[in-house]
Amino acid sequence: MNTVTSVESITPAAGSGGGRVPGRGPHRRLPRRLPVPAGICIGLAAGLGYGLAATPQYTATSYVVVVPQHSADSATALGFAQAYGRIVTGSAVLAGAQATSRMAVSDLKPKVAAQTSPDAPMIAVTGTDARAKAAARIANAVARSLAATGNQDAASTGVRLLVFSPAATPAAPSSPSAALSGAVGASAGGLLGALVLLVRPKEREERAAAAGVPGQAQEAARAAV
Repeated sequence: MNTVTSVESITPAAGSGGGRVPGRGPHRRLPRRLPVPAGICIGLAAGLGYGLAATPQYTATSYVVVVPQHSADSATALGFAQAYGRIVTGSAVLAGAQATSRMAVSDLKPKVAAQTSPDAPMIAVTGTDARAKAAARIANAVARSLAATGNQDAASTGVRLLVFSPAATPAAPSSPSAALSGAVGASAGGLLGALVLLVRPKEREERAAAAGVPGQAQEAARAAV
């Protein structure tokens, strides 16, 4: 004799909690888009904290021009400008700038940078410091020392180095402000949150949502009869 199981015996009775496991409350999932605003808030806080805690840095730039002498031409001056640009942070140039900059070579080297142009025989010497006047003093001291070092061999090289434009005291720091740091941090946090949202597994959420839809248990029971 075949025994037919009624649908009513499988379907949870009304008022029995809808098939919920005893002792567990309703499962509330977090909003799916939560990583984006959370990332923005965290990035904004981190950016503002960095901007407020970091020491402002000032930069000043002095320009040195290489001038051809006698039979030398502009191409020769351009080549020597590239060569002298590479020795700006050398010990010989920095040693000559110690007295004027009031800094030792070891302290001076990380505060100096140089750039050259492929089109003009000019060298840009940049000084960086937490004080505006010190940044200009560093740039001018190194530029003068570079010119003096290069002019020692002017007779053999056929070019002379001249300080074309001394560095002026900067009026504002070159480091990013707290507002800019906060904006960058918020943008980066929002981007990371969006990436987390994109790589977030969806199949698990779909299965969890399907398991909680009323009436699916009844359909499964009818299909088994």
